[in-house]
Amino acid sequence: MKIMLRTLVSRRAYACFPLRNYRRGLLTQAFSAGPSEPPLLEQTVGDHFASVVSKYGDRPAVISRHQQTRLTYDVLDQNSNSLARGLKNFGVRKGDRVAVSLGNNIEFATITYALFKLGAILVPLNPAFNAMQVIAALNHLEVSQLVIGTETNLPRKEPRSNIQLLTQLIPNLRGHNLQSELVPSLRSVVIVNNSNGRIDTKEYKCTTLYENVLEDGGPGRPLADQGLDRNDIVNIQFTSGTTSMPKAACLTHRSILNNGNSIGDRMLLTPDDVVCCPPPLFHCFGCILGYMATATHGSCIVFPTEAFDALAALQSVREYHCTALYGVPTMFVAELELLSSGAVPYDGFQYLRTGIAAGSSIPAELMRKLHKTLNLTELTICYGMTETSPVSAMTTIDDPIDKRIDSVGRLLPHILAKVVDPLDWTRVLGVGERGELAVSGYSVMKGYWGDEKKTKEVLVSDPEGRVWMHTGDEASMDAEGYVKITGRIKDLIIKGGENIHPLEVENCLFAHPAVADVSVVGLPDERYGEIVAAFVITHEGKKVSTDEIRTWVRDKLSHHLVPKYVFWVDNYPKTASGKIQKFKLREMGIEWLKNGKELQ
Repeated sequence: MKIMLRTLVSRRAYACFPLRNYRRGLLTQAFSAGPSEPPLLEQTVGDHFASVVSKYGDRPAVISRHQQTRLTYDVLDQNSNSLARGLKNFGVRKGDRVAVSLGNNIEFATITYALFKLGAILVPLNPAFNAMQVIAALNHLEVSQLVIGTETNLPRKEPRSNIQLLTQLIPNLRGHNLQSELVPSLRSVVIVNNSNGRIDTKEYKCTTLYENVLEDGGPGRPLADQGLDRNDIVNIQFTSGTTSMPKAACLTHRSILNNGNSIGDRMLLTPDDVVCCPPPLFHCFGCILGYMATATHGSCIVFPTEAFDALAALQSVREYHCTALYGVPTMFVAELELLSSGAVPYDGFQYLRTGIAAGSSIPAELMRKLHKTLNLTELTICYGMTETSPVSAMTTIDDPIDKRIDSVGRLLPHILAKVVDPLDWTRVLGVGERGELAVSGYSVMKGYWGDEKKTKEVLVSDPEGRVWMHTGDEASMDAEGYVKITGRIKDLIIKGGENIHPLEVENCLFAHPAVADVSVVGLPDERYGEIVAAFVITHEGKKVSTDEIRTWVRDKLSHHLVPKYVFWVDNYPKTASGKIQKFKLREMGIEWLKNGKELQ
């Protein structure tokens, strides 16, 4: 059913905002609320999944291209039941933290629902974590079980064996008893052998194979009542760490189920849709925008490979007649490069209609290319963060094109948001003013696990008792409630007292015919405090000079926005979900300037 958006805030918001702020359906201050319909789902994830299976059991739920495997909803239900029983026999109980370090595969898809049905807490780990990062994560959450692949697959790299990591974790890996002095809480390790015969797991006797746990669970009968509640924590997500060390955000059945359902509603997903999902399942993009949104609507999700591969993603779209494609800007840029180079023919994309672009600000020129080249005319833009389960605002397929290009849409149902003065959170700004975005509603996390201090820094109650998540993102809100993200508060470049928004310069440079991708940051400057620096990736075979870059910005924008420094790079430091880590770019730029590096 198509969701009709409202520009007036709900009646419940009136308690904290005077009526004079609303006139003729338009906002006069940057405070808005999403629709109050449809009502929120008040079930656990497992209970809702059972209702989907009863309707769409014979339809495809998951396709793993690299494994040449597909599961119907019935089979996914039965396999996750078996795995849940096997894990329970293995000692996993409600509330236990179970860490999963896997790429996008059938096993991850199955264990997700097994843990949700059991009431254990899914803790997705980035498979790229090194041993010390894994140990720190397991200890922070007192994880009792670890599910891990024998190998880790990363973009553009050969598979990496995880045996060395496991040996650091469990020195006597070949012994019969699992003992880990580094992680005392760890009781068991389940191995998914994804090495295609390169690694023999028989000698690692203190571990258990995934297929043995699945078999031990029997024929797939549903579990007895586990005493679950929709407000139980069921998923702990580590934040991406674009500006700081990752933190562990606690999400509930209610928050992730409703967020996925609202996302699917806004995309108008149906059981006939086939969604190609390159973003990782260990991140909110893959597991909630992807897996939860498709499952709540009986749609099918496709995993091209364990880790992002642009060629495999495009091939999956063509082979499975996908109707939707997901990605962050860097993923879409890589896919468009393959098409422009002739590595992939332009045919086979006629079934595409929609998808999601998220993760970071989307340059307007990239949106236009996706509409034109990949037929993504109904592409939606999502905005959110791990701490809000994650999506707060999203465009619709029938929003005006300028709103789909220039904003992240309006709020999802049952979400409230306001733009406040970054230095005075009690002061709500006016329409069109830039400030810090704060979000409230069912989707806000319960807090950071084991870190009350950091929780209190971002979760603040207003006089009415409503809890607001202060995002750290700079935003503005127009009179119709459309939200525009203009950057991170910390990413603002202050040149001689004047605020410069990196996205404005990035949008300008992205339109240059030789520029494939660009990221803009501020670097220290004795005279101005900060100056503009652009890190540019050019299209293969195309050249452009530093002077041409500067002239392009000067002609299209203004002199003070012209980059003082232009660095030519082949790639960017990124988070696991593909977001560019601008703080690392700043560090690189400072170091390169010390060494006199600026390629002309």
